[in-house]
Amino acid sequence: MRIVSLIRGINSQGIEGRICIGSNAKQLFRSNRFFLLFLLITFWTYAAFYVQYCSRSSTSHKGDNEAFLGRERMRTQDYRVNKAISEENHHRQRVIRNENPSVVVSGKSLIGGLRRNSTSYGLIMGPFDSTEDRILEKRPTGGCDKNGEFARVVRGRKFIVVLHELTMTGAPISMMELATELLSCEAAVSVVVLNKKGGLMAELVRRKINVVKDKKIVSFKTAVEADVVIPGSAVCASWIVVSRKKFTSVLCTIDHDLRRAHFPGSQSENIAWWIMENRRKYYEMSKHVLNRVKMLIFLIEPQSKEWLAWCAEDNINLDSQEISVAPLSINDELASVAGISSSLDTFSSSGPEVMLHKRKELRKAVREEMGLRDSDVVVMCLGSINPSKGQILFLESAQMVVEKALSSQANIREVVSEGEQILQEQTLKILIGSLWSKSNKREYVEAMLRIIYQHPNLSKSMLWTPTTTRVAALYSAADVYVTNSQTKFGETFGRVTIEAMAFGLPVLGTDAGGTADIVEHNKTGLFHPLRRSGSQVLAQNLQFLLENPLARKEMGARGREKVEKMYLKRHMLEKLAGVIFRCMTTI
Repeated sequence: MRIVSLIRGINSQGIEGRICIGSNAKQLFRSNRFFLLFLLITFWTYAAFYVQYCSRSSTSHKGDNEAFLGRERMRTQDYRVNKAISEENHHRQRVIRNENPSVVVSGKSLIGGLRRNSTSYGLIMGPFDSTEDRILEKRPTGGCDKNGEFARVVRGRKFIVVLHELTMTGAPISMMELATELLSCEAAVSVVVLNKKGGLMAELVRRKINVVKDKKIVSFKTAVEADVVIPGSAVCASWIVVSRKKFTSVLCTIDHDLRRAHFPGSQSENIAWWIMENRRKYYEMSKHVLNRVKMLIFLIEPQSKEWLAWCAEDNINLDSQEISVAPLSINDELASVAGISSSLDTFSSSGPEVMLHKRKELRKAVREEMGLRDSDVVVMCLGSINPSKGQILFLESAQMVVEKALSSQANIREVVSEGEQILQEQTLKILIGSLWSKSNKREYVEAMLRIIYQHPNLSKSMLWTPTTTRVAALYSAADVYVTNSQTKFGETFGRVTIEAMAFGLPVLGTDAGGTADIVEHNKTGLFHPLRRSGSQVLAQNLQFLLENPLARKEMGARGREKVEKMYLKRHMLEKLAGVIFRCMTTI
């Protein structure tokens, strides 16, 4: 009992002690609560001012940089892209009946459905790398004509090739192939990458091309020692500006004779700038550097004239710059698979006749993998998926054909002989790439998926393919190619256009830019106007080729002949050999 009483006493004191402590704490808080509240307010005010200061500082520096790089205009372009998407959706809701009006699908659900290969959005096909390897066997990726002018000019020289990004699109791929060609012709080559967005790094490594570790100090030092520096985009303007400053700072410390002996590219005399864009925004971001390089290279004459006209408007003097035109080409690997004689034939026992047979075998195998019938006509459109490429307008045209909503006949002159008969009704299939490309606009892809989801007949005709550099299987399986660029000047060039023509595909394209320069209306393809007014004409052209297989064959054959005459690798290298030689010639 005494022990129990003792324990109760101790517990009683402990409880009272805790109550007393708690009471004192409350009293202390009450007496100082205004002081504590003041401290709290002071802390949050200071934190808010600090965050605001940091934000303004970073925005200011970023604003200066973006103004210098022309990215303020890029933001304006992004706004226009979003506006275009909104207008497309508004138009669809206003004039096209929604077959599932009660269903509202989120963008995340749309992309998820496509990833699951849901038939509501079309099916994903490819890649077909293993099929290509099995049928075509291992093919060389490049070969140098050792006795050619290009090899003679570049052998033993040092080159820097500048890529603005690594997306699997025309400019980066073309510059990568140029680096490969220089390397195969025994030149020393280093590549500078300004933006590592995209999937070409693995391919650069596979081709054993040296990639400079950074795009700043190391790349500038490497450029000082190069015989020729070849930037491959207007976006390279900022790098050129800084590289010139580094050239000057290094060369000012060197004796004049040593400078000429060891650094032939002093003061940007070694820069041959290959500009592959034809939009005003790219001119604006690069105009302050155009007269600070030795040579300017354009892809086609109309592009060259447009840029020179812009320079004249802004009083930019280009009297000391040499202007050249060097069109892109189809690479030897694709030309070989297409059955066109190329330098690869020297390294392989498979001549054009053998490759034509293998291409037919490849077409059959790939179409079987796609689940296609002989009566299915595959109309293909490859490239970045965004408003400037016009895929939504292409879908509108395809929908008119699928739902038989055409109001009039196409205005197409007779291009084939009479007596052609279709033994089986032809079915339209639309193949669109490049899915999952880093250069795609996600919102635009989602807008396309909504259109397809709302039109089941269209979804049955839709096929998608992932982004890839292995495109021989896709061209082999296709029957018609569409390039639907919607910018004012169209495609600057359109390398995919000449690739399709090499494989004997007729091209349906907008009557602007590089497409109008390459394609001949009613001979190698058919034109349609820009914007929505062109959708009806494109639909009519699709319908015409769908119903006339002989027209497809004859147009494709003429296109292939034009590629053989103008757009093979040797044609491009002949132009570049002269450009590089003149760039290395010091005054």
